[in-house]
Amino acid sequence: MAARRVMSIWPLMLLLELHTSSTFYVPGVAPIDFHQNHPVEIKAVKLTSSRTQLPYEYYSLPFCRPEKIEYKAENLGEVLRGDRIVNTPYDMHMNIEKKCEVLCGKPNKPVKFKIADSKLVVERIREEYYIHLIADNLPVATRLEFYPNSEDNDKKKEKEVQFEHGYRLGFIDNNKFYLHNHLSFIVYYHKEEIEKDQEPTYRVVRFEVVPQSVKYEDLKPDEKGNCILPDAAGSLPQEIDPNKENDVLFTYSVRWEGSPIKWASRWDTYLTMSDVQIHWFSIVNSVVVVFFLSGILSMIIIRTLRKDIANYNREDDIEDTMEESGWKLVHGDVFRPPRYPMILSSLLGSGIQLFCMILIVIIVAMLGMLSPSSRGALMTTACFLFMFMGLFGGYFAGRLYRTLKGHRWRKGAFCTATLYPGIVFGLCFVLNCFIWGKHSSGAVPFPTMLALLCMWFGISLPLVYLGYYFGFRKQPYDNPVRTNQIPRQVPEQRWYMNRFVGILMAGILPFGAMFIELFFIFSAIWENQFYYLFGFLFLVFIILVVSCSQISIVMVYFQLCAEDYRWWWRTFMVSGGSAFYVLVYAIFYFVNKLDIVEFIPSLLYFGYTTLMVLSFWLLTGTIGFYAAYMFIRKIYAAVKID
Repeated sequence: MAARRVMSIWPLMLLLELHTSSTFYVPGVAPIDFHQNHPVEIKAVKLTSSRTQLPYEYYSLPFCRPEKIEYKAENLGEVLRGDRIVNTPYDMHMNIEKKCEVLCGKPNKPVKFKIADSKLVVERIREEYYIHLIADNLPVATRLEFYPNSEDNDKKKEKEVQFEHGYRLGFIDNNKFYLHNHLSFIVYYHKEEIEKDQEPTYRVVRFEVVPQSVKYEDLKPDEKGNCILPDAAGSLPQEIDPNKENDVLFTYSVRWEGSPIKWASRWDTYLTMSDVQIHWFSIVNSVVVVFFLSGILSMIIIRTLRKDIANYNREDDIEDTMEESGWKLVHGDVFRPPRYPMILSSLLGSGIQLFCMILIVIIVAMLGMLSPSSRGALMTTACFLFMFMGLFGGYFAGRLYRTLKGHRWRKGAFCTATLYPGIVFGLCFVLNCFIWGKHSSGAVPFPTMLALLCMWFGISLPLVYLGYYFGFRKQPYDNPVRTNQIPRQVPEQRWYMNRFVGILMAGILPFGAMFIELFFIFSAIWENQFYYLFGFLFLVFIILVVSCSQISIVMVYFQLCAEDYRWWWRTFMVSGGSAFYVLVYAIFYFVNKLDIVEFIPSLLYFGYTTLMVLSFWLLTGTIGFYAAYMFIRKIYAAVKID
């Protein structure tokens, strides 16, 4: 009963942790206090599109430029994401409003787009690119208002508000292309409580934009750089003709509004989701179903095992009982080393690396230490953790390799340190060459690639060797029964014991537990959404570990009952069966959710999806393998072997 109470309290604690984590900030990320008329700098991050999956830096298009372009020093995660944070000529001061002001160029001399520039802008509008700006590290957002039920004409209902990250570069109407050349910034601030004699301080808590397309002639700029913003109904939009030069006047306005939202909660607006109830229901449903099925499987297998062990340990009628069940018959072969033990131990070592890295990242992110305000911190942390977890991966791989009667530990350590990372680096390098060819900011620069190679061979490789050395020197895992010299003949197996059928059967339950979360992760990766549900993700990760372990135990039990002792590779492959369903879901997501039609974006999608599926297979395969290995050692230690 106590155990059940603990299990029922766990989800509640995690969900409470999720609720509090969004308002927690990393120590050292302090709020910036602004005084009246203090400058608030607007910076550009990048241009993104879910149709092309190719980010570009802000000044790849002919926008207004400041006198001196200064790029921010970026961390590893920002570089890998394609962020190129740079200053802009927007002039904004705290609590100082601007009606309409010309951004660059002389009022009577607009920016002239050459034909090549016009064609490039039109191409980006056609590809539905969004522009991302930040002010005080807050990303700009476009407000979207709509009624919950479009069929219902009751206007008394409150509008639902959602925020779109960034703003659209332009729009298409009747096969004509229009550029958003006027930006109306709406900045919300929170006035801090101060003593009477002190100057009031303000903190930025929200950054919105209303993009508009206004023809140059309708803006009516004067000599001082001011302009008149006409009503939307009384002005024509700024058309961009790709076949000729175009005159464009970039303008902006700034409006300040007070807000009761405090600085610590300012990200809540950006992280609000429209389908939270569906998400909660799906997670709770997954929890209930998985634990219910896990309980049933546990009861069945424990009852069966108790009966088997009781029969095997009876001194009378041993011959009859041996004919009834088959898993004791293979006791002399069940721990026989498999083919290619070095590759198996290397893959399992990489799986341990991934498991430790993912677990630590999820826990740290769940506690709020990797909030969206720390741009690129999640990817940076994951890269460094994977390098340092090589110590544990090498240790487990070395000990297993010795258990499997391996002798060439140096070669095994090198294989562990290079097999999986080499595949990842090689595939990423090939994809990066295609991104370089498109001049995208998503291409990893050559110095960053050299830095990653130095981390791989300077941190990960020595740590893997160190862990492998100590793991290989340690006593091998204690197998409870001896291995016969002559291998037993494996009888012909039924069709449902086929390896591919086993993968299909074993992958359903773990995938069913996590596919809802997979949708949100895919949306964050491929549609430029924020992902912050790390409390839910931790819960799903625990469910995934439990379900993979139990499915693996059931599958290896059936295999041994069928007198097939070749379980090492089969368990590793079958336990990762949910990776096959992840691949199928990725194809479904590509066809139904994304509007990608070009070759290189499609290549990027399936290239990175292949890496995700491979990593997920290593992760779940490793979890299932060690669960099955512990189970087999346990059951053979419980029976009397003559």
